Amino acid sequence: MMTRAHRRFYQHVSWLPLLLGALPASARVGGGEHYSSNNDSSSGDGGGAGVVIDLVILAIRHPTCGVPLLIGFCVYLYWRYRTQGDGSTSRAVAQAEAQVRTAVSAQAVTGWVASLKAKDPGFDLLHLFDHTKQLFVGLQTAWFKRDLEPMRRHLSDATLQRLTVQLKLLDSQGVRDAIADVQVVDLQIIGLEQNQWFDSLHVRVKAQLRDADAPASATDAQALELARQAKLEQFVEVWSLLRKPGAQTRPGHQLVTGNCPNCGAAFLGGASNRCDHCGAVVNSGNYDWVLAEITQGSEYVRGEHAVEGLSKARQTDPALNTEMLEDRASLCFWKWVDAQSSGDPTRAAKVASDELLARLTAELEALKAQGRRKVFAECAVGAVTTRAFEPGAGVDLAHVEVRWSARLGLGPMGEKAPPLPTQPQRWVFTLARQSGATTLTDNGLASARCPNCGAPLTDNGTTTCEYCGQALSSGERDWVLTDARGWEAWAARRPSGNADPSPREAVATREERERLLYLMAAMAAADGVVDEKERELLTMCAQRWGIPFANVELALGAGAGLFDRLMQKGSSEAEHFLRELVQMALIDGKVDRRERKLLEAAAAHLGLSDRLPALLKV
Repeated sequence: MMTRAHRRFYQHVSWLPLLLGALPASARVGGGEHYSSNNDSSSGDGGGAGVVIDLVILAIRHPTCGVPLLIGFCVYLYWRYRTQGDGSTSRAVAQAEAQVRTAVSAQAVTGWVASLKAKDPGFDLLHLFDHTKQLFVGLQTAWFKRDLEPMRRHLSDATLQRLTVQLKLLDSQGVRDAIADVQVVDLQIIGLEQNQWFDSLHVRVKAQLRDADAPASATDAQALELARQAKLEQFVEVWSLLRKPGAQTRPGHQLVTGNCPNCGAAFLGGASNRCDHCGAVVNSGNYDWVLAEITQGSEYVRGEHAVEGLSKARQTDPALNTEMLEDRASLCFWKWVDAQSSGDPTRAAKVASDELLARLTAELEALKAQGRRKVFAECAVGAVTTRAFEPGAGVDLAHVEVRWSARLGLGPMGEKAPPLPTQPQRWVFTLARQSGATTLTDNGLASARCPNCGAPLTDNGTTTCEYCGQALSSGERDWVLTDARGWEAWAARRPSGNADPSPREAVATREERERLLYLMAAMAAADGVVDEKERELLTMCAQRWGIPFANVELALGAGAGLFDRLMQKGSSEAEHFLRELVQMALIDGKVDRRERKLLEAAAAHLGLSDRLPALLKV
């Protein structure tokens, strides 16, 4: 007869095959599971941390069977971390990080609701949650069916572009996302920012679903069957909803009920997102809440930040705001990715300057002549942040940082992409606009529109609006992408002290540590040979920074192609990179013997040994 203790024992034993074969979630709207090294989702059973706790309890109560299981599982966790990183533990850590970052008090929520009601007496928190839940489930369905048209009305233009490009990237890899059993577990307001341009409401969405990768040729029924075999995964995301101040909640005037939020007439949809009755652009945020961003819970950062040059720029453009600028920059980023991944530079023709378009064309033609192409697999964005405004001679510049990740590299034309590591990226995208131009607020977050006639921008490959003939690439009326470069390359061009308002906080994140380590690996592999000293340096960094060395091995295997370009030794860009490594070492206020050895080796490799003493004193 089986006792309760025996049943408990066999229950624990039965977990081990599942744990040993467990894989992280592979599919979510917008590719969120790919950002931050697959650290954004946690298993429904609590991950490795929960199992360890249960095994400890079993070892105490039944040491004969429990102790060997506990020791064996801990050995497995150590092996998995050393060889490939522990997916379940990473998910548990990410869940804990998300909980800390998104925790708020009931008093704060009450204050935010009161603030919204003061301007909009009809605002109702439960109604907002119902709206968010419908939006969440509807977007999962649209993503699964690979048809975003039904959700277009609820998304800012940049968010729609992001999801559209990511679906294209999946298809180019021969896969589709298979999703089943979508359920919203909990909703909570965790932030509200209000200014004269937008109310930005941040909602924590705790949800669960089953997901898997299916062949791109799979039918919906086949994909659904595959998803139902996957483990139920739980995760936390932050959905940022934006609306213009003064917009009112009115029954019968809401997109979620199928009505125009301005006039209340039935809204039939369409590519223009304009109401047939009153002409309102329904996804502008001028009348109703619009989804402007999806952020992983473990990456959410509360509050606004100071932007260099913003106050001065508003002297000539009072309506200038970072919400609209960052939405436009996000649109430009995804057009930039689409142009390169497809090998067709005209995909960015309506949002890029002629100079940038010419550079893209030359780069892609050169790769095509070599029989190669750019690969952007599992591309996902972590954050979009305005860094600085810079007036110029007839042209004003806006510098917007985008933190993203992808399996980035070069692959042969017409063939499957080679295996590449998921690599954190930190770039600054520079947008230009003619001096004297002012922000067009009528279309709000509908940023993919002609600044002259308001018509939606198409992908016909021309640099003018096909409706009114307005030149779009000159920056005469709206921001256009004019430059894109890695963080070090951009920071090296900035005046000293203006590159980053909080460098020590920035380099402390896991993604930034991993990015710096991958950059070191790419430089080491650039000449085709990685010597013992270089490998020792990389091993030391991986150990000190908590990065599995298996990830570094993947970076070494990818070679110099891991990055768009490598910095020259002894350059100002290389010096900025070394300064970041010094800041990393100084996080705890001191540099120990091993850290100094690491920095000395890195400085020698960068050709900057003579600069290291001065940087350590800064």
